[in-house]
Amino acid sequence: MEQTNESWRILIVEDDERLAELTREYLESNGLEVSLETHGSPAVERIRNEQPDLVVLDLMLPGEDGLSICRRVRPFYSGPIIMLTARTDDLDQVLGLEMGADDYISKPVKPRVLLARIRAMLRRVTESAQSHAEEANAEEPSRLQFNSLVVDRSMREAWLSDESIDLTSAEFDLLWLLASNAGRVLSREEIFTALRGIEYDGQDRSIDVRVSRIRPKIGDDPVHPRRIKTVRSKGYLFVKEV
Repeated sequence: MEQTNESWRILIVEDDERLAELTREYLESNGLEVSLETHGSPAVERIRNEQPDLVVLDLMLPGEDGLSICRRVRPFYSGPIIMLTARTDDLDQVLGLEMGADDYISKPVKPRVLLARIRAMLRRVTESAQSHAEEANAEEPSRLQFNSLVVDRSMREAWLSDESIDLTSAEFDLLWLLASNAGRVLSREEIFTALRGIEYDGQDRSIDVRVSRIRPKIGDDPVHPRRIKTVRSKGYLFVKEV
């Protein structure tokens, strides 16, 4: 069944209660179902038990910080996580992505910007699920193999030499996009639009961070990569034969 905006459930983990309430009011007025958590410590169990469609997670929280929460929930929560950070340090954003966040937004964020990012993220997830269902119905192959590397879209898993590869949801989406376009250079703009549903701003480093995380996981040399090559001034190339 196709999921609509009205059925999307969002959990906001934010210790600024006034900001959280104002954000909830705005999102609910635009058709989303929103619940709040203002303390870091209970957030992990709430995410585990409630399994929201998307989590908006503040970086700085009492009890437990957002990076720790993100890392701890990833083994049992596959939904999108948008991390909020009041600091502009790139390191926070990189760490967030490494811990399993799908997107990050610098605070203060305007409610309509947050709404747009939430909708784009959930739209991508919904379209991906629909695509999987269509592939299953059409019995089209959804598994790609490159020597010892296997990527299976229907199972959303990958293996290297028959060993399962630990990938976040966002890392798998990027790996599948690159692998399914093997032999063709994909620009950062193409990748960003395909995965995030919004235009590339020329500054976001999330794609580069994820590529650097994926390379060693699939047996690629991080220093001199042969499988996922960086094509200067153009983008990334997944090489069919290595």
